[in-house]
Amino acid sequence: MSAKTAGDQAAPSRRSELQARGVCLSYHPEHPVVSDLSVRVPPGEVTLIVGPNACGKSTLLRALSRVLVPDSGQVLLDGEDAARIRPKSFARRVGLLAQSSIAPAGITVHELVARGRYPHQSLLHQWSRQDDEAVTAAMARTHVTDLARRRVASLSGGQRQRVWIALALAQRTDVLLLDEPTTYLDLAHQVDVLELCRELNNELGTTIVAVLHDLNQACRYADRIIAMRAGRILANGAPREVITPQLVAEVFGLEVHVIRDPLTDTPLVLPVPRGKR
Repeated sequence: MSAKTAGDQAAPSRRSELQARGVCLSYHPEHPVVSDLSVRVPPGEVTLIVGPNACGKSTLLRALSRVLVPDSGQVLLDGEDAARIRPKSFARRVGLLAQSSIAPAGITVHELVARGRYPHQSLLHQWSRQDDEAVTAAMARTHVTDLARRRVASLSGGQRQRVWIALALAQRTDVLLLDEPTTYLDLAHQVDVLELCRELNNELGTTIVAVLHDLNQACRYADRIIAMRAGRILANGAPREVITPQLVAEVFGLEVHVIRDPLTDTPLVLPVPRGKR
């Protein structure tokens, strides 16, 4: 993409560090999902979390975003217990795009993206030129400016996902958490969203953490992959280092060959057909 806009240049330059330390997570006390898990999210990188269904991926993301309170352990932001940080202060540093977000009825694209500025509002700080610049820059970067007056409900799935990312981007956070951002999108829109995330990281330094189901997409777009199974982290590292046939078998119970992607030189996972095993 081209040089940064003035609005982009005004974005925070710091890189916050998010981590979990010994967290236990559950939705019911008798059924823990994650037990005694610790992980650090490297600032300024794209970290993608993979694993089978119900392994704790989204649960971990919800804990990192403070949506889910740990039964024990801590989530830390720059070394400070996230539970002690005021909600608006936390939201100015960490943004979340939840899975299957639902827009209020009748809301337009511009109105929804503008809600990303809510953490920056207060009795002493009402809507300002800086807020206008942040919304304008977010919509331009996600290519939804032409949709500003459209109602969100009238958009395609790919367009809506770009609008939600624009909302998160308008928050001007250092860290952006995305829970399955490509779910229900066709292949072209999946690639579009992941390319956008890569651009945000490369050009703005935004730390990206996302849950993905597609292992090959994770290998292509991640600086770091966290592989989970049954509430535990089995691997955490660069795709070339951790994605092996042995790991895929352990995480997914699937026999595969791993070769190099001829376009990106990242791991390419090829499931072995049943008749060839």
